[in-house]
Amino acid sequence: MTVRVSIVLLTHNGASTLPEVLEAVAAQRCEHQVEVVAVDSGSTDGTLSLLEGRVDRLVRIAPEEFDHGLTRNLGIDASAGDLIVLLVQDAVPAGHDWLAALTAPLGADPQVAGTFARQQPRHDATAITRHYFDRWAGASPHPRTEELSDQADLDQLAPQARLDRCTFDNVCSCIRRSVWQQHPFRSTPIGEDIEWAKEVLLAGYRLTYVPGAVVTHSHDRPASYEFARTYALHRRLHDLFGLRTIPSIPLLVRAVLSSVVLHTRCQRQEQGRRTSYTRALALAVAWPFGQYLGALSAARKWKPLRLRKV
Repeated sequence: MTVRVSIVLLTHNGASTLPEVLEAVAAQRCEHQVEVVAVDSGSTDGTLSLLEGRVDRLVRIAPEEFDHGLTRNLGIDASAGDLIVLLVQDAVPAGHDWLAALTAPLGADPQVAGTFARQQPRHDATAITRHYFDRWAGASPHPRTEELSDQADLDQLAPQARLDRCTFDNVCSCIRRSVWQQHPFRSTPIGEDIEWAKEVLLAGYRLTYVPGAVVTHSHDRPASYEFARTYALHRRLHDLFGLRTIPSIPLLVRAVLSSVVLHTRCQRQEQGRRTSYTRALALAVAWPFGQYLGALSAARKWKPLRLRKV
């Protein structure tokens, strides 16, 4: 039986990447009936013109109304599919079978609540970005399905293992509407995907990582942004899993020094490309400090720092 699929695409000033994303979506070979719903958060760069005539429905909100969980709920509410593909504006599907591969596990197993795709870095990604990508669960070539028996099953794991069990990524994912209706995304500054994953796993569902569904997606952002994002994320990871990746000052110093060595080595691999040792060294400080301060502030119940939205 044909299952209607809705692709919910979040946009904000995405004119530089949207044409490639929309073309890749339109080129999919899929037996399902497919619609595309875009939720735009106040674009001013021509994004709206690109979306007109290319999507089935366009929902517009003000930039200050954006919320990682609630905005996705808004897009899903505006869609009609039994299966909902969540996609960001700069994640470019690779190949013509991306959509078929991403949705297949949900058709094969009714207990699978969601799937998420493999990510590969952009062709122009820096060596630092590629290094970390190679070590991330969402870049693995190996498929996996996760499930939990109950809360005790999760509690007996170490904090990092809890996160590993609940890894999920809405850069490119597919969720079952019937499950979402019982377990919508929560309002959150970041990490709505892993919070949802934890909730549905504890409700008895399964989640599947699909390396055969690939999107190209990576960023080389300023160190200031990466600090804000890492700080916010590690506050959430402590709240959700009790995770503190860098729990002490001595370990923080060690993490910074080892990152300086690693990032310097990565910069030497750029081979003729314009390199920025300043950014590399700034990231070597920003990422460890973001991890340390984010988890510490959650553990101590401190009021969050007022940083830029991520």
